[in-house]
This record gives sequence, C-alpha cells and structure tokens, in this order.
Amino acid sequence: MDSLHSTMNQHVKGKHLSFEERVIIQTRLKDGCSIRAIARELGCSPSTISYEVRRGTVSLYHGKQKRYKADQGQSVYQINQRHCGRKSAFLKKAGFINYVIKHFFEDGWSLDVCANRSLAAGEFSHYQTVCTRTLYNYVDQGLMTIKNYDLPEKLKRNTKLHHIRQNRKKLGRSIEERPKEIEQRSEFGHWECDLVLGHKTKDDQVLLTLSERMSREFLIIRIPDKTSASVMQAFQMLQKQYSEHWNDIFKTITTNNGSEFADLANLEQVSKTLIYYAHPYTSCDTCDKGTVERYNGLIRRFIPKGDCINNYSLQQIIDIETWCNSLPRKILAYHTPDEIFERELDQIYQAA
Repeated sequence: MDSLHSTMNQHVKGKHLSFEERVIIQTRLKDGCSIRAIARELGCSPSTISYEVRRGTVSLYHGKQKRYKADQGQSVYQINQRHCGRKSAFLKKAGFINYVIKHFFEDGWSLDVCANRSLAAGEFSHYQTVCTRTLYNYVDQGLMTIKNYDLPEKLKRNTKLHHIRQNRKKLGRSIEERPKEIEQRSEFGHWECDLVLGHKTKDDQVLLTLSERMSREFLIIRIPDKTSASVMQAFQMLQKQYSEHWNDIFKTITTNNGSEFADLANLEQVSKTLIYYAHPYTSCDTCDKGTVERYNGLIRRFIPKGDCINNYSLQQIIDIETWCNSLPRKILAYHTPDEIFERELDQIYQAA
C-alpha cells in the first residue's frame, strides 16, 4: 500500500469528491489503472470517476495529448457549485412583482390577496406568478420595496391574558342558543354587531359596525354616542332602507353584552330578526363574533385608537367601508364581500 492510500479516509457514498481524491484519480490514471479499479479504490461508482475524468481533462502539447489534472477538476467543480441550486424567479416575473407592489401600497391588499387575486381575475397565469410564501421570502431578502414593517399583521401579533369574570350579566338570548347551522356560514342573513370608539369622551361620535357572516359584507354607521337609543335609531334607519326585505337580509344579529345593546332585543317585537348575545365578560368575543372584530381591527389602520371620530368626515368613513368591502378575501376564493353580497341581494329581490 502506497503513501497516498495510507493517508486517505474511505470515500463516503453520496458525497462529492474531494481534492485529495482527485489527486488519487490523477495518480492512478498516470499509473495506467482502469476507471473501475479507481472506483473500487475510492469506494464510489465508476460513472462518478468517468464524469470526473471528462470534466478535468485538459489538452497538452498544443492539443496533441489529453490528460486528467486534479486542479482542473477541482476548478470546474467549484464553478459548478456556484451556479447550482434553484434559480430565483424574481427578475423573470417583474411584471407580476410590479402588480403586487402597486396593489399593496395603493389598495392596501395583503401579499396573499395580491398573489391569488391575480389568478382569480385572470390577470396573470400560474406560470407568471409566485406563491404567497415566495412573496414573503422576497420581502425578507430585501428584494422588494415592501418591507416587514409595512406588513401590519406580521409585526403586531400579541398574546393577551384571559381573565374570567365571576359576575355575568345577561341582556337576552345567549349565543349558546343560536342554531349550530349558523356556525357553518353557509346561509346568508346572519350578522355580527359591535361599536368602535374614538376618544371615549361624551361629545365624540362612535361607529356602529355590522358584518354579515357568509359574505363578510361590512357596514359602518356613524352615531352620535354609545347609548342604546342611538343604536336603536341606527337599526330603525336600516329597517327603512331594506323595508320589506329586512327579514330575509337580517335573520339574526349576534352582539356583546354592552349596555349600548340593551334594547336591541326589541327588534324581535317588530320583525322576525333574532338577537343573540355573546358570552358576557369574556375575552372570547373574537370567537363569538370574530368577523366584525377583525373588521374593527382594519378600521384602526385608518382611525387609530384615541383619535376623535368627529375629526373624520362622513366621506372618509364611507371610503373605509368601501375599501373593506372591495378587498378580495381568501375565504371567498379571492372574490370581494361586495360581489358576494350583491349576488345574494339579487336572489332575494328576484324571489320577492
């Protein structure tokens, strides 16, 4: 056994050849050994040796002779390593990236909406786009003008402690009595209701918010204060707006146990609408009426906590509502709440 063999560890199957193993190949070829004999010595496939010899062979003496060189094989290997791996599609899909950036900043769409709405609307084919996960990777890699601090949901996650209150008040029918079918969100006409406060002063207005569970349609009504009288006045206005179709559009309303909704159960006396109250004094409102709570969070992008609602015009409130209802949603197969809501209204009006 020669000195080369005594200083070499056995080649590990599946690993790339090292420079030392390339030196052995060069030496054995010079000694006249066959490809298979070298492969047996290094403990690898003959094809591995054959490919390596082909890559590392150079011409000598003005091209008259060809010989394998270990340093040439190592150089080719290092060049190939720099070019291996999956290639990024970022530059090839610049048109789609510009589409994402435009809708993200101008329309407030999430990266997921941008990635999938383009397919749902037929603006791009599958081969012209990248998936949501890839878009987030581009943001992390700094390839896009969108940064992590531009993604509100990515940085604001926070875990809150849950406190259970012993004394619980009840204003009416509990949510536990609500039919289980409503949880499936397959039937139109079931709503969630809440209030959004501004500066929390007596002279500041508040926003009454409603969301339809199936279509995710969102309504914002500005009322003078958070009294039950103002809330009931807003619902009376809605009743006049939908008139004879009210019972088909507002089948149930789920709200919390705030004193501002104390008189809401009176709607049951003048219509077929059923009122359900969420579990009182618990932090699980997001479970009982999570849709409207989610929309309230979107409002805070435009009206931060502590800002007076009086400082915002009626047109600004309408613009917020329009933006929410024009936002393509993943849960709606990237259709908008307005599209689903209008479809359901058409069916109700045609059946009348």
